[in-house]
Amino acid sequence: MSTSSTISSIRVSERRGNNGVKALYLARKNPLMVLGIIVVLGWVIVSILAPQLAPFGPLQQNVSNRLQPPGGEHIWGTDELGRDIYSRVLYGGNITIPAGLIVIIIGSLLGTIIGAIAGYAGGVWDETIMRVTELFMAFPTIILAMAVTAALGPDIRNAIIALVVVWWPSYARVVRGLVIKTKHNEYVEAARCIGATESRILWRTVLPNCLAPAIVLATLDVGNAILTFAGLSFLGLGPEPTSPEWGRMVAVGIDYFDQWWTWLFPGMAIATLVLAFNFIGDGLRDIFDPRMR
Repeated sequence: MSTSSTISSIRVSERRGNNGVKALYLARKNPLMVLGIIVVLGWVIVSILAPQLAPFGPLQQNVSNRLQPPGGEHIWGTDELGRDIYSRVLYGGNITIPAGLIVIIIGSLLGTIIGAIAGYAGGVWDETIMRVTELFMAFPTIILAMAVTAALGPDIRNAIIALVVVWWPSYARVVRGLVIKTKHNEYVEAARCIGATESRILWRTVLPNCLAPAIVLATLDVGNAILTFAGLSFLGLGPEPTSPEWGRMVAVGIDYFDQWWTWLFPGMAIATLVLAFNFIGDGLRDIFDPRMR
């Protein structure tokens, strides 16, 4: 290996190391981001270990102990069928957390691809794609999601499909604007001059420089997706009624409002997870956007 290439590799390593140190420093400067990461990791671990941590099964009934207040062997009380709320909340994370993540992953990928094609192609392609995008965005998110879920039928899979349908347009619009701004930069013209194909320029040169805002938006949207999924479940358009999904548990608990433990603990689970993802998103925005520091 030549001396010049060795020096270049050392400089790249130093630059990457400095970026890692800066990211760690900014994360430590933002304690809410650290708190959000801890809360999310905590819920993920608890959900994975639910079979070992839960004292009862999520569907195990004991009608003689129905609507028992917190205490004794039921530390968070029981619901209208005598099911242990603590156990059901732990198992509910296995439904709510993956659902929110799947919605954002698929929705962001789909929206990013569509927005990148529209912004880079321009012309008729751009006009057509953006008019379709604006058509989806003309409806309130929850209303359109309710309509799609009602048409497909109440089910976890259909609720996720409905949320993907209403979530991709925001990413398409953001990425399209970033691609339009980026494709006129000098390094893009340089890539074109050395013979790079338009497809390679889009996916290897332009798009990687547009991903940071989309990543921040995706992190912030995980909490919103979880909240919307819980809202669909609350309205009876999500999992089956016996499912230990948090939104569904809150909906059932509202019928027994005096027994506050039936709705408080699943509601707190939703609130803590949504806030945690919002804290992480705000922290990532500070890291990726120097103007926010």
